[in-house]
Amino acid sequence: MRKFATPVDALPVEKEYAFEVAASNLRFGEGVTREVGMDLKNMKARKVAVFTDPNIAQLPPAKMAIASLEAQIDLPFEVYDRVVAEPTEASWRDAIQWARTHDCSHFLAVGGGSVIDTAKAANLFTVYKEADLFDFVNAPVGKNLPIEKELRPLIAIPTTAGTGSETTGAAIVDITSKSFKTGIANRALKPRLGIVDTLNTRTCSRELHISSGLDVLFHSLESYTAIPYYERTPRPANPILRPAYQGSNPVADIFSLWALRTTVENLPRVAKNQDDHKAMQQMLLASSFAGIGFGNAGVHLCHGISYPISGLNKTGPKYKHSGYAVDHPIIPHGVSVALTGPAVFQFTAPSSPSRHREALAIFRGTTPSDPSINAIPDSEIGSHLYEAIARFLDGLGVPRGLKAVGYTNADIVRLVEGALPQRRVLDLAPGIGDVVGEDGREHLMRIVELSMEY
Repeated sequence: MRKFATPVDALPVEKEYAFEVAASNLRFGEGVTREVGMDLKNMKARKVAVFTDPNIAQLPPAKMAIASLEAQIDLPFEVYDRVVAEPTEASWRDAIQWARTHDCSHFLAVGGGSVIDTAKAANLFTVYKEADLFDFVNAPVGKNLPIEKELRPLIAIPTTAGTGSETTGAAIVDITSKSFKTGIANRALKPRLGIVDTLNTRTCSRELHISSGLDVLFHSLESYTAIPYYERTPRPANPILRPAYQGSNPVADIFSLWALRTTVENLPRVAKNQDDHKAMQQMLLASSFAGIGFGNAGVHLCHGISYPISGLNKTGPKYKHSGYAVDHPIIPHGVSVALTGPAVFQFTAPSSPSRHREALAIFRGTTPSDPSINAIPDSEIGSHLYEAIARFLDGLGVPRGLKAVGYTNADIVRLVEGALPQRRVLDLAPGIGDVVGEDGREHLMRIVELSMEY
């Protein structure tokens, strides 16, 4: 199935030999949301499509952005505020239809990853007016067609410290007909500018801070431990086909490690005290840094398995996480990713003991040269990291495994079947993506079994 992730039209299949670095322009600062009207005016916007959700529309970040637009003379805009948390195929189609009928020259997204991802999709399908949603969805679920037209400028203003969507070309959607998530990943989707305003996460609930922060944590861990870019196969026949997720590389490593260290230090502080604005600021920086890391390296098993965990919940356990003001079952994305975290990194540790040793040292607040870390044999790094991650999650009150959100052993096969089509991320997983001729089913079964409870 690997050929679906990176098409080739020549034999023999060869390993990759290059990586590319791409990220949105970013602006950090307190109150910089107020500049967005001037930005769009500078871009000579004819009409702006503003995307947000019903909750954010009533809160200071959206109100500040709208006031900035209103302050500009002759800058028409229209607001789409129907984005749903954890967007679905149906909600994307609604947003796409709205965008196609409003003829906007520029897009502005104010919200979390769900809002930014929805705006990316609406932008894409406004340019490709006749295309179907699945034309660009990642293969093998969709056709994964290349994006050859220039999209309209998008400015993203994140209101959560989590997805890093303001930096990346990824957009994730729940394909309800298949009970799992997937998405579109292409550099063309990147926002023209990410406005990262340190005021904008102050309205988040404690639960949202934690879930979003968990996404940052595992973006960092997964991208740092993904297979090296030069081990990824196949090498694309045309550089336009080189995927956004390429495997770990020297540039992404710098961003991922900084984000991991910053998250481990600051997320517990935010969870303990929602008035700790310094820690919130650091988490917002970590979110964008992790976005640059995984946006170029990719994520792997935690995210790949999280997509059916979230998707199957709607008809299966119907778990509803506390602190989320929604009227439907929801396992927040960061929580769904974290549920398999301990087992995943126990599995991946043998692929690169030194990188996993570095991660263990960060969780323990020390360095790899510390005798307590340095003395651990390579063969035991995985079990120590398992315990360190589990202890960190316990400190945040994360449900202890899949059984805690309602799954049972009878669901293991369905969860694995939902993860197998996620080739764009599974093919970056050490022990799976660097093993020719295997789809990883046996390993996924074991990881899900071990993630039932811990």
